[in-house]
Amino acid sequence: MNKGVWDIVRAQFVTSAVKAEQYPSPQMIEAAFIGRSNVGKSSLINSLCRRNGLARVSATPGKTQTINYYLLNAKRNVEGGADTAQFYLVDLPGYGFAKTGKSNKDLWSGFISKYLSGSDNLALVCQLIDIRHKPMESDITTGCWAAALTCRLFSLKPINFPKMQPWPRKPFLNANLGLMTAAL
Repeated sequence: MNKGVWDIVRAQFVTSAVKAEQYPSPQMIEAAFIGRSNVGKSSLINSLCRRNGLARVSATPGKTQTINYYLLNAKRNVEGGADTAQFYLVDLPGYGFAKTGKSNKDLWSGFISKYLSGSDNLALVCQLIDIRHKPMESDITTGCWAAALTCRLFSLKPINFPKMQPWPRKPFLNANLGLMTAAL
């Protein structure tokens, strides 16, 4: 473990929720992942936690249909010892490609919105996008809405452009998601 770098040393699934009464106790800091149904949120969670199967992964978009809480224990080496921290990593249902009815999508949208606007413990929202494709309207809407929160944008899919070729999505992301060129 590198000095000063946080390392996930333990991760476990805690609960699934669709309303505030189902959120876990004790309350602690939360970091939430949001993105399209097929962007790879669950795969990223498994990779960050170095634990395959922690978050359910499927080839069919839309398998995450609840707010899923994972308790993470992190540790970092510092001068004179180690720091530890606990927090919840929150996996939100995806948007965009789930093969389900409008009533389900509306239900998911409702409880996601209530969670994002009502959680007192939400410290970070990570919007995950597939940079290989032009952002969908739902990516833009989510990005604009999440900008009011502490939000970070992450690309999960590989980018294989020749070094001399300009990155084709950069101007679009600047214009539509309000990102500064330096951030890309």
